[in-house]
Amino acid sequence: MEQLHLWLDIACEAGTLMFEFIGVIILVLAGLVGVINFVKKSPYTRLELAKGMALGLEFKMGGEILRTVGVTRWQDIAMVGGIILLRAALAFLIHWEIKSEEKECEALEHKAQIEKKSGNK
Repeated sequence: MEQLHLWLDIACEAGTLMFEFIGVIILVLAGLVGVINFVKKSPYTRLELAKGMALGLEFKMGGEILRTVGVTRWQDIAMVGGIILLRAALAFLIHWEIKSEEKECEALEHKAQIEKKSGNK
């Protein structure tokens, strides 16, 4: 039984590190793409950056959730719970930002289509 517990701890630690690492990589790549889009003056810069941040944050939150498997003290549970709540709040705000950016982009595309049609006549 002790051996099984040891393997569970190792698997949880490895999984947590994997999720956290992937989340960091996604955040860094999203930031780099955001800078490139900003330099190109793309109207979708904020939308793409927000989507990348949301995806990276989801992986980071997955790592925190997996970390709760090995937590045994109430202090540690409270700390991990607080981190999860903060990341969930950030994810909610980022998703809200994505929705508003998508509406803005749709309005810009619609305006461009109208201008194109009126320019053809």
